Amino acid sequence: MIEAKSLCKSYGVFKAVDDLSFTVEDGQVLGFLGPNGAGKSTTMKMLTGFLAPTSGTALINGVDVVENSVVARKSIGYLPEGAPSYGEMTVQQFLTFVARARLIEANKVSASVEVAINKLNLSKVKHQVIDTLSKGFKRRVGLAQAIIHDPQILILDEPTDGLDPNQKREVRNLIRAMAKDKIIIISTHILEEVAAVCNRVMIIANGKLLADDTPQGLIARSRYHNAVSLVVDKPERVASALAELPEVGKVEIREGELTLFPTDKTGLFEAVTAAISENQWQVSALRLEAGRLDEVFHNITRPETPA
Repeated sequence: MIEAKSLCKSYGVFKAVDDLSFTVEDGQVLGFLGPNGAGKSTTMKMLTGFLAPTSGTALINGVDVVENSVVARKSIGYLPEGAPSYGEMTVQQFLTFVARARLIEANKVSASVEVAINKLNLSKVKHQVIDTLSKGFKRRVGLAQAIIHDPQILILDEPTDGLDPNQKREVRNLIRAMAKDKIIIISTHILEEVAAVCNRVMIIANGKLLADDTPQGLIARSRYHNAVSLVVDKPERVASALAELPEVGKVEIREGELTLFPTDKTGLFEAVTAAISENQWQVSALRLEAGRLDEVFHNITRPETPA
């Protein structure tokens, strides 16, 4: 279990993190979401003992990360921002060094290194010097060092940054597989990452916690939740007809796409499809909207307009 207690980090008068409190329990994959400069990486550094808070603290399985940092860090795997490493080492040398630093038993070091290499598909570059690797491979080496000691807690700062779509999919599958018996915190500004792997989302901006919900709960806050979008010939005429349906509260046309927003009544999609069939409109695309996380994120994090 992770318990953050009134974490604050100030640099002079600037508060990077402002009185942040939350708990994370076993089996949760927490997406720590926010715009650039929101305080995500600073919070990760404080949770891992890398950076001392100005005030407040965090407990890692009951161990205070400020008072007993070394003990607390033993149960954490950490991928810092930028995935730093020793660039003059080969992948295998670096992971061997990390395994020894993590006090893995000498007779188990080689096996632990091979497991991490295989999980991150690093076999073909394991004898290559890290400085010669692409950004994507360097990120995978960073993930490998984070999991090499099979920690109870994983804290990952932008884990798929620089990866191609196939590599992102592999890493997300790995995170899902590990999530069954671990706590995983993923700091990211990539919305698709949250929807793909997280079962809980916290949104912060200006160092403050603004939302704490499931991805589905956040998406349900979207004005597009349960709306219906379609591409149809003569959208203005169709919009005028559909606006008369009791299930339709509002109609918008944007870039040739017609979107219908529901009233409190249910059955909008069924009413729209029935009208399409009855009027024999030529529809080239039709979908029921789940909601749009980017819109919710924008509404939560946008600065308040001064009165």
